[in-house]
Amino acid sequence: MSEIVWQFEVEGNNFELAGHASQQIKSRLKEIGLPNEIVRKVIIAMYEGEMNMVIHADGGTATVKLTPDLITVILSDTGKGIENVELAMKEGYSTATTEIRELGFGAGMGLPNMKKYSDEMNIDTKVGVGTTITMRFFM
Repeated sequence: MSEIVWQFEVEGNNFELAGHASQQIKSRLKEIGLPNEIVRKVIIAMYEGEMNMVIHADGGTATVKLTPDLITVILSDTGKGIENVELAMKEGYSTATTEIRELGFGAGMGLPNMKKYSDEMNIDTKVGVGTTITMRFFM
């Protein structure tokens, strides 16, 4: 298998479509026959990142690259950026609005879960410019 690349636009503040990209990737990875444990890790981490783009960044782009030994998920947005990455990585820390929390989101588990379920995670963020998160999952 050579490299396969899928790309999705994630629409900000659209909770009806939130999670659509990760669901599409789940279906495609299962069709290929990847082990359920790998699919589960990728989807949990990708969903958390996708929700962060919906809630905090007015959307962005989700790119998934698949090679025989690696899945790379790149989540890129042009939102406000993460002011304090160390603080944002703490479980329970959230900058979500009251309205978002009333919808059941913004519990402050997004970035911690992304780190927990990926084998490697890199956050490239600049306040006022945006954020790109790259997660790698080894097979």
